[in-house]
Amino acid sequence: MTTKTDSPAAQAPQATAPFRRRALRRLRALPPWSLLAAGTLTGALAGTAYGALTPPAYSASAYVVAVPTAESDPQAALGFAQAYGRVATQLAVLGDAQVWAGVPARTLRESVRSATSPDAPMIAVTATSIRPDLAADMANAVTGAMTRHATRTKNATHIELRQFSRAIKPTAPSSPSPALTTLVGASAGGLLGGLALLARPRHTTAGSANPAVVPGPATAADAHGQL
Repeated sequence: MTTKTDSPAAQAPQATAPFRRRALRRLRALPPWSLLAAGTLTGALAGTAYGALTPPAYSASAYVVAVPTAESDPQAALGFAQAYGRVATQLAVLGDAQVWAGVPARTLRESVRSATSPDAPMIAVTATSIRPDLAADMANAVTGAMTRHATRTKNATHIELRQFSRAIKPTAPSSPSPALTTLVGASAGGLLGGLALLARPRHTTAGSANPAVVPGPATAADAHGQL
């Protein structure tokens, strides 16, 4: 006669089941506001750590304007401004700008953004860096490369780009401050804690529910005989 024994893999869930039940009972015994407080505190700590460990970033912007020649018109200048804004971060422009900025073209591609206006033939080039002087240098290098490129093609496009405003060294970071990241983290943690509070299982009392009474076989037979 052999005795059947469970394998260790099958015994592990059975051994941990009482611990899981006790943990669930302890979670249910916590006051409702504890989840909200824990989420808010955790989010605030995470936001504080992010703000303290992340270096500040600085942004600088330079502006160029598209000017039509005698053979063109202002509407054409507006269209070419949109086109030059799209190619501002392309290799044809960044390859020239990297020499003046002193950084690789890959760094320019990751750090420089351009924006145009639908109403004015103006292009804004914004560069971001942990060094304020480098942010201004990159923005000016890209706008300088754009104006040189537009000058070389002026005879074909009848449009030239002129420097409207140079980027200056920023004095304050554009990245969120540690106080703001702490506030955002606390808000996000409080929101997650509130969602966990809504999804928390609720206690049910023994007499709260009225179970349906199913008639026994004898009662059902009597009712059938009366019919």
